[in-house]
Amino acid sequence: MEHYNYLTIKDWAVEDRPREKLLQKGVQSLSDAEIIALLIGSGTKNESAVDLSKKVLKYADNNLNALGKLGIAELTKLKGIGEAKAITILAALELGRRRKISEIIEKQKITQSKDIFELFQPIVGDLPHEEFWVLFLNRSNRIIERTKISQGGVAGTVIDIKIILKQAIEKLASSIILCHNHPSGNKMPSGADDSITEKLKKGAELVDLKVLDHIIIADVDYYSYADEGRI
Repeated sequence: MEHYNYLTIKDWAVEDRPREKLLQKGVQSLSDAEIIALLIGSGTKNESAVDLSKKVLKYADNNLNALGKLGIAELTKLKGIGEAKAITILAALELGRRRKISEIIEKQKITQSKDIFELFQPIVGDLPHEEFWVLFLNRSNRIIERTKISQGGVAGTVIDIKIILKQAIEKLASSIILCHNHPSGNKMPSGADDSITEKLKKGAELVDLKVLDHIIIADVDYYSYADEGRI
């Protein structure tokens, strides 16, 4: 087994110390690599934590969104990234996602499709499988609750209309918004998507509910049935 004499933050040149840079200029002054370096804390015998962090980012095409999709097994393939460092990186990215979700929830009221996208993209945008969620709203279009209805594979998931309508009635919702993701990256709705949207719309009308929109999230893009005049 190969052993490393790890370079700690104290071993870095002053100009390479992101901690000091943060204290002097603020966290916004740090590059993505410097922030990751603060998280992992040390590099290897041959590279600083900043260099190692640059390698991590390069592995994800210098894209934080792509980095968030990697798992521990993939990150630990990189020389110098053990399980502990991988866990720290993934935990930080997950915390960022949860902060974004909390900010949207605090707004409470849904006024446009972008509000729905910003609420659900951190939840389903990075997933390798499909998930179907429903947002339950009151008469003022304020959020009562968001609920995951089902989880499937890469190509689809099974939706039970009765369960959705039952939950809407129990929560005294006045309207619902549907949302699911396409792991393929293609935001355009399938025939199955059109079918479930139409069935839910008709079923909701029977119990005095409105389906306001159905959002399909494909990575960082989305399709809105409402925006397209299809609901």
